Order: sequence, then C-alpha cells, then structure tokens
Amino acid sequence: MTTVTTIEPDRAFGGGDLEPYDRALVDPDRALYLVDSDGTRDTIDVAKFLASADVHDGQALSRARGPVIDLGCGPGRLVHAAILRGHVALGIDASVVAVRIAQEQGLPVLRRSIFQGLPGEGTWGTAMLIDGNIGIGGDPVELLKRCAELVLGHGHGRVLAETHPDSSRNRVFEATVIDDLGRSSLPFPWAEVGIHALNEHAAAAGLVFIQTWVQGDRTFVEYASVS
Repeated sequence: MTTVTTIEPDRAFGGGDLEPYDRALVDPDRALYLVDSDGTRDTIDVAKFLASADVHDGQALSRARGPVIDLGCGPGRLVHAAILRGHVALGIDASVVAVRIAQEQGLPVLRRSIFQGLPGEGTWGTAMLIDGNIGIGGDPVELLKRCAELVLGHGHGRVLAETHPDSSRNRVFEATVIDDLGRSSLPFPWAEVGIHALNEHAAAAGLVFIQTWVQGDRTFVEYASVS
C-alpha cells in the first residue's frame, strides 16, 4: 500500500482558499455552488452527500461485482451502502472533512488522490464514479483509464459512472466552488460529460460498454475492463 501524505489543493474539488465545500459539510444549510469559467452556477446538493444512499444509488450498487472502490466518495454514503450489501468496500476522497466524517462513522475511507497509489491496485471488482465524479481531474479519458487500472486484474472488473443529465454535454473547464457567503475555493479542473461523449471516452480508455439506465433524473452507465 502506498502512503500518500499530500494532495495538490488545486486538483481537488472545492479545495484551497476559504474551503467552502468542507465548511458546508459541517453546515449543510449553507447554499453551495459549482461555478464554471463563464460564471454559470449549478447548485451542489451537500445534504445528499451527507444522507444515506437512496433507491437510485441502490440500483447502481446492485450492478457492483466484487470489492467496491468509490472514487470521490465524500462522507461515505455509498461505501456504507456497499458494505450493507455484503461487499468489501473502500472510499477515496480529497476532502479532509468528508474523510473525517466518514471515519467517525467507522467507514473505511482514505484521504488520497485518485491519481496516486491506492490500496489493492488492480484487484477491485468495481470502481464507482457517482455524483458527477466523472469530472474529477478535468480529463475523463485519463480518469477512466485510472478506473480501468484499478479493476484490471479482477477478471470481471466493472466501472459504474453517473453521467451529466444532458446526454450531449461534453465540457472541460476551470471551476470553483463558492457558498452563499461568497467564500470561494481555488480553481480546479472539472468536466461535465453526458452519455454520448462518455461512451466515446470510455472506449478511448479501453473500457467496453455494458449497459445504461435512467433512475429518476439520474443517468448511469456500466463498463467492463478489458484484460
């Protein structure tokens, strides 16, 4: 297992400067927004991150195979749900506060960068990118390649991702997170990807499309690794 002690703040969602994301995790009544380079704001539902997994999350987890690694896990709701379903599970997140909240609940969550060494490299059965986490790092192909590495040795490795609700979306941009008090994070690279572009990115990353499904207003897709 590789020990990682530092995470570049400018690569982490909502990290650096006044840390509005971490602050919102302990004060979820704060309004929080993802702001792109042209000033467009999208509301971030922090309460969902802190809640238990919902039925839509459960449908995604029903496709999981073997041990599960949740990338960008936040306070760990999917890690908890995966364990309740009988999976060995691990969560990875860059947020100090999210990891602390998860660990205080006894959940196996580590503060790491996805792009650095992780426990169990190549042995995970399922890698999950939920809640818009396909955006991590601002390079969907490289992110999906990283997921493929994590599950490559399992034999039936799967990547489960949630797409942007706009099926035609395919944007990479510099984002910041701000709250309703005007506190801002440092800029970080981010991506928003709908199902059409995501399938192209997955193919470029060496993943094979299995299925897609819609739950409420959320769209999910499953890929298999090619060993």
